[in-house]
Amino acid sequence: MNKINLEDVFKKSGIPTYTFVKPLEYNNIIVALRTKGRCIVVEGPSGIGKTTCIQKAIEELYLNNTVCKLSARKSEDREFIQILPEMKNIGIVVVDDFHILPDNLKSSIADYMKVLADEERENDKIILIGINKAGDSLIRLASDLNNRIDTIRFEQNPDEKIENLIIKGESALNIEFNNKNEIVELSKGSFHIAQYLCSEICTFSGQLENSTVKKSIEISLEVIKQKVLDEFSRTFYNKAKSFSTGTRLRREGRAPYLHLLFWLSKSVDWTIQLDDIMRVYPEHKISITQIADKGHLEALINDDQTIQDVIHYDANSRILTIEDPKFMFYIRNLLWSKFAKQIGYVGLSFNSKYDFALSFAGENRNLAEKINNILLENHISVFYDKNEQSRILAENVEDYLAPIYSTEARFIIPLLSTHFPRKIWTKFESNNFKQRFSDNSIIPIWFSDCPVGMFDESLKYGGLSYDTSDNIDNQASLITSELIKKISEERLNAPTIIDEAV
Repeated sequence: MNKINLEDVFKKSGIPTYTFVKPLEYNNIIVALRTKGRCIVVEGPSGIGKTTCIQKAIEELYLNNTVCKLSARKSEDREFIQILPEMKNIGIVVVDDFHILPDNLKSSIADYMKVLADEERENDKIILIGINKAGDSLIRLASDLNNRIDTIRFEQNPDEKIENLIIKGESALNIEFNNKNEIVELSKGSFHIAQYLCSEICTFSGQLENSTVKKSIEISLEVIKQKVLDEFSRTFYNKAKSFSTGTRLRREGRAPYLHLLFWLSKSVDWTIQLDDIMRVYPEHKISITQIADKGHLEALINDDQTIQDVIHYDANSRILTIEDPKFMFYIRNLLWSKFAKQIGYVGLSFNSKYDFALSFAGENRNLAEKINNILLENHISVFYDKNEQSRILAENVEDYLAPIYSTEARFIIPLLSTHFPRKIWTKFESNNFKQRFSDNSIIPIWFSDCPVGMFDESLKYGGLSYDTSDNIDNQASLITSELIKKISEERLNAPTIIDEAV
């Protein structure tokens, strides 16, 4: 019996030798490779076998001698990709991780792919491999490309494919796992994770090469799972923390980055689209909009290479995707409540759509806007009319505003100036929130220039003062500091269970 080493059977990286399983998309790849003059875009989650499938299909068709393999992650390869459109007789060029290329280079490649299709070149073909929905970025740059290329989308591998991989490895090593079904379940459709788990099980049990007699491997998968998670934690904890806290931890905020990572961990295809997420979780719409529309999310990832290694964000499509299958395994198995506390958040349960709603006369917009901006910077959800102008358009304004002031905001902040009781809309808003004084939900801000006796009823409750003769920036800072402390107390008194917050 020839000796076969464990690392050659269950491979943690590279093309599998003994355990290759044809994914469902394999035949589509074969046909696309044989079709003259059409380029190919292969997209799908990391770790499910896209690159391996391409490699094996190329081998089956005996095309190895005509293939040039490039990676968008290598600077020297990117230089070659840049001059690719100027070349002829290129043969087959495979570009892995093309989704990370800049838009100008994607556009150039897209135009070249159109040329290859229109000229029906028999021997030239470009194959682009990227993460889920990566092809959308090409179509966005060149909409007429769609009918000139073959787009092959890889989905999560079905359980029988993962089981087939495990059986092939068992056959090569002459062993049998006692918990194949558990391995399949924990792999969640990823060939890469299945390989990794099987390798760890064999290593832990001392099965480092093929056995001379059939051997049963009996070991608790929970032990292996924890061992793998401990190992991954050393690599991925700081990456997850850096993304979840953003550029600065806002302990009292709605933790938009943390929630995005949590939602990613629950996604089947390792991808979320921000607009879809905000429709599902409207209570997070303000905080997610704040980091997406102002470019904070894009900048966070672009400025931190360690985050780029595991997460990709396309600002144009607003699609966020996990890059690394091991990182996906790590976040899927995180104890999220414990993780949230470890990285510094004070609470993650939100029973209201808004933390604060501002009610003010137009003459006091300067103060209202400053309060709004500071609260938003701290990832605190606030209703401020200008933030929602597009959503109010064509709506019945009274029907839109009434629930915000009556129930949807945890606290109402009326700016009680001499102008406040004279305005139609502040009267309407106050009619909807006045009963909430008894619920301890109103935080009045009294202006110093109000006549004695005005708003006497509100003085029964705790509020803040605004001196109209003092510096507005300093006072806005002091006011929001107290508001942030208040919401922090609310968070501390709520359970830190992220599953309740999403």
